[in-house]
Amino acid sequence: MHRTSEPGDPEATTLISRTGFLYFPLALVSRLPFAMGVVGVLTLLVSARGSVELAGLGSAMVGIGSACFGPLVGAAADRYGQRTTLLVTAIVNSVVLGLLAWVAYSDLPSVAVFATAFLVGASVPQTSPMSRSRLVTIVKTELPPERRPRTLSTILAYESAADEVVFVFGPVIVGLLATTLGAWAPIAGAAVLTLLFVVAFAMHRTSVVATSPEERAASLAPASELARPALLVVVFGIFAVGLVFGTTLTSLTAFMQAQGSAESAGLFYGVMGIGSAILAISVALFSPKFTLRYRWIVFAVIIVAGESILASAGSTAAVAAGLAVTGIGIGPLLVTLYSFGSARSPEGRSATVMTMLGSGIMLGQSLAAATAGYVAERFGVSAALVLPAAAGVLALLAGLANWSLTPRSHR
Repeated sequence: MHRTSEPGDPEATTLISRTGFLYFPLALVSRLPFAMGVVGVLTLLVSARGSVELAGLGSAMVGIGSACFGPLVGAAADRYGQRTTLLVTAIVNSVVLGLLAWVAYSDLPSVAVFATAFLVGASVPQTSPMSRSRLVTIVKTELPPERRPRTLSTILAYESAADEVVFVFGPVIVGLLATTLGAWAPIAGAAVLTLLFVVAFAMHRTSVVATSPEERAASLAPASELARPALLVVVFGIFAVGLVFGTTLTSLTAFMQAQGSAESAGLFYGVMGIGSAILAISVALFSPKFTLRYRWIVFAVIIVAGESILASAGSTAAVAAGLAVTGIGIGPLLVTLYSFGSARSPEGRSATVMTMLGSGIMLGQSLAAATAGYVAERFGVSAALVLPAAAGVLALLAGLANWSLTPRSHR
């Protein structure tokens, strides 16, 4: 017999009843501006300034700006609440995106372009890590204890898959807007989406927490706890995944350009992205005996294997095979890393930790893209194709370090 429940009864609470069905599409679309940002800046600067090198450095500045200020945005959300933080960053980011479009076509020197691109990254609203933080907090505080582990695994798998989907289709939207309206259109589109959907995400009821800013500030764990080795190794691990992303996309582009089909690089990259999203969702089905520290090492090994196939590829078929194998490892590894980050977040620092992880990916991707482009130009495509496997080895070494840092009771 179905029992009746009093309002606020935790046994009656589900994630959907707390968030509502519209939360998930809203959180998904609100990530698009960020996913469009790096590629949109690249497209804009190539058209406006006529230099691929300058455009690459400009897009890297977006990632560096996000990596430098993302954790600070997360810390502000933990202290003052997500709603205020998101509204401020959404407005500032939209204005700076418009400013970048103007600067790109102006006669101002390149340093002005780089500075504005850095501001674009620094003011990114960080909707993806904040969505993770919201859902993790709801699961940990409002759901019955026996339902928390499986639900937490499911939502982190969903969040990673959502990121993969957005980062696959974000560049596609940039391409469509740029080819139909002009190189300025993706940046303008990102600004409009930010004002509409990020603001709506900020106003969603899940952004309101039960405590006041003063109470949150009093309950925050010391910032020094963010420097614990057990957490820093997770940040380094996800930075290594960012290196995998950046080196793979750039070396793949160089390979396809040598084949006379540079424009198809995005399609091949999608082989890894789509497979990664599908495998990320499957993490919720894994046996609890397949613990997180085992998963990190297993999926890092799969990434190294896939990127090794790519490094020795002599045909597009071999490239596709290497990317497909890599995708099997990427999605589950991301879920594993975010799970470790959630478990090791100091009290009240969930948004800060999630933005640290998100910024780690962006910084790795930006630095790797710039490095791989330089290597491809100076030393050839074959040398660039080795870099993704090297990045995968770094992720594996981080997993081995994490093995020793994981307390025996948590293994």
